[in-house]
Amino acid sequence: MRNDPPALRTTLPQDRQAVLALNLASEAVLSPLTAAGLEALLAQSWHHRVACLDGHVQAFLIALGPGADYDSPNYQWFSQRYADFVYVDRIVVAAPARQAGLAGLLYDDLIAHARAGGIARITCEIDIEPPNPASLRFHNRFGFAEVGTQWVAGGKKRVSLQELQLNSHAGATT
Repeated sequence: MRNDPPALRTTLPQDRQAVLALNLASEAVLSPLTAAGLEALLAQSWHHRVACLDGHVQAFLIALGPGADYDSPNYQWFSQRYADFVYVDRIVVAAPARQAGLAGLLYDDLIAHARAGGIARITCEIDIEPPNPASLRFHNRFGFAEVGTQWVAGGKKRVSLQELQLNSHAGATT
């Protein structure tokens, strides 16, 4: 039984194994992540946080800003179009904690941080072939809207490229 309210904090070195385990459990809808890959992502991330229940990491979010050295085709799509954005590379919640509101807390935290930093938009992608209806519903609740689609993973999946505009100045740079 949970006693403490969820706690959000910056990812710490002692969280790395829990983050890797959460990512591994969700690889069906994410890209794989090695320990070295995680270190590289965290080193250049704009925002990275974990959500804990009773002191245990149950969720994480990693977001990158412009100029990151990251070969993700989805990150590159946004990077080619926008100068001012934050890209949610991944957000994962442990299966037993999925009804605890942790993803929403992580997104609320990210949105507040982005607004405080004067960021114009938060971007992400959602699988649409094969579909990920839970992710689509989640992002719709926050006001994300599709700005493009593309095939990735060697044509094995199609993603909806989404953005949440945080101010009235948001617009493409091209």
